[in-house]
Amino acid sequence: MNLRTGHRVFVPRERQRAGDFQAFLRAVRSAYRGWHVALLLDEDPSHTAKGSVGLAEQLGIELLWLPKRLPKLNPMDTLWGQGKDVICADHQYESLEEQVNRFIGYLRGLTPREALQTAGIHAKGFWLRSALRKDFCRPA
Repeated sequence: MNLRTGHRVFVPRERQRAGDFQAFLRAVRSAYRGWHVALLLDEDPSHTAKGSVGLAEQLGIELLWLPKRLPKLNPMDTLWGQGKDVICADHQYESLEEQVNRFIGYLRGLTPREALQTAGIHAKGFWLRSALRKDFCRPA
């Protein structure tokens, strides 16, 4: 999610392996051609895999690592959590594919402002507020 605009990139995959994360990196680069891109990540093995780190470097995507045991600092965690509460909690779907489609549909259906609000980015004490200055987030 772009923390200034609320634009989101989704790449639904069956698993969260290195190849899946690499597909996401390619989608992000495609969506933000010519922009400096920095991703805030936990140390999931798909993120830290040599191939993922190498591809990010090749694509010019900066990887920023969250401190261990603090993945909740990632604003997307809050957004995912709400999606899970609204779509997944207490409901059995016909198939996993239907559940994924509804989940992604819900997240895509949020306006950019709603996504930013839900992720806590507009909160007074948001820890990355200074990084959202207009002079900090601009095309490379």
